[in-house]
Amino acid sequence: MPEKKESKKTSDLKKKLVMDKPRVWDSLSAKDKKDVSNYSVDYMDFLNKGRTERRAINRLMEMASEAGFIEISQADGKTDRVYKVSRGKLLVLAVLGQEPMIEGIRLVTSHVDSPRLDIKPNPLYEETGLALLKTHYYGGVKKYHWVARSLAMIGTMFTRQGKTVEVEIGLKPDDPVLTIPDLLPHLSRKQMEQKAGEFIPAENLNVIIGSLPYEDQEASDRVKLAILDLLFTKYGITEEDFIGAEIEMIPAEPAREAGLDRSLVAAYGQDDRVCAFTSATAIMGLAKPAHTNVAIFYDKEEIGSEGNTSAKSAALDLFLMELMEKSGLEPSAMNLRKVFLNGKGLSGDVTAAIDPTYGDAYEKRNNSKIGHGIGITKYTGAGGKYMGSDANAEYASWVRRLFNENNIMWQPAGLGKVDEGGGGTVAKYVANAGMDIIDCGPPILGMHSPLELCAKDDIWMTHRAFKVFLES
Repeated sequence: MPEKKESKKTSDLKKKLVMDKPRVWDSLSAKDKKDVSNYSVDYMDFLNKGRTERRAINRLMEMASEAGFIEISQADGKTDRVYKVSRGKLLVLAVLGQEPMIEGIRLVTSHVDSPRLDIKPNPLYEETGLALLKTHYYGGVKKYHWVARSLAMIGTMFTRQGKTVEVEIGLKPDDPVLTIPDLLPHLSRKQMEQKAGEFIPAENLNVIIGSLPYEDQEASDRVKLAILDLLFTKYGITEEDFIGAEIEMIPAEPAREAGLDRSLVAAYGQDDRVCAFTSATAIMGLAKPAHTNVAIFYDKEEIGSEGNTSAKSAALDLFLMELMEKSGLEPSAMNLRKVFLNGKGLSGDVTAAIDPTYGDAYEKRNNSKIGHGIGITKYTGAGGKYMGSDANAEYASWVRRLFNENNIMWQPAGLGKVDEGGGGTVAKYVANAGMDIIDCGPPILGMHSPLELCAKDDIWMTHRAFKVFLES
């Protein structure tokens, strides 16, 4: 039987009424495609230089300085590009707009922390002729992801005298790497019978750091002592200096292009440094916007936004009040509330891309796909939207129209099937201050794993979306 051909009337009606979200790549000009490629090079460079939250903030500060931003306390009446950093792990950038701040600001949030293994306060021990470090995982991880892979040791310590020591082992091509060995298959019968969340107990995430003994054969714990001697020689640190230190174990591999067509970026930490980079380049590329633009880069999102560098802290409020004062607006609590209430925000965070291998975990009509642009997530949370943020219809409509009018390729996004799991972002804390805000960011495969995948054209489109928003 010959295939029926759709009538022109039906075809026209579908174009008018049915939502059709094409691929980003199909909408790009030759110049755009070149821009996508160039932008991804800079993005991967950022990922390689900003592998921890401190290093990401340091790199963003360097970029901000190059773009003409100065520390807000040093700003005079002529300065319209300012920044403030808090404890080396939170950064706020702002560009003063033509309209008074009381009329509202444009805010883009993101976070620079990522799931990882942190070294415990008293980590170093010796057993069976090996020196090992005890760890405590940070954020939502699958613990089996972190065994049998190359790890780097990065972080900040302080000596007894208060001297800052930056530790880095495992990133350079000729550096040694560290690892957590897995149990061999020959002895894994009991292990393989356990649930995936249990067969690598958290207390088994012990990093092997050395095996050569100290030369004195009469000494005890000779391998541990030899490692301490190496660390003291290289960094001037002692065992006590681990207490209170921030030492992270992260994947040693650099960011790389992925796919035979080089269409993807494969790297650790893209959740959520992809939104940090894209929002930073968006705000740094602006001239004098209509509204005051603010981009904030939070820490601690992956552990519920707890702490003084998180979205629950007073950091944004204090910065905005300083900015109000610089712009001639009385920094009162009432005026601050109006700045939030009249403002508009985007919570920049990645969303889960549909993985065809695990398709049953996704709700395919409402989850995002790689290569189809920035995802807009009206609500987050789990189950009955608990612990999430739910943007109102008016604001969701405003964002959708803004993107449509500026040729921003976007798609609806969610985090899997309703009772399959869920998750949240920092949006709810900004919403609690009175601002309209909605979650949006590029789709990502392998979220929270040591190697995440993101499409280059989605990354570039996210940058464009943030720029369009800030210019609105």
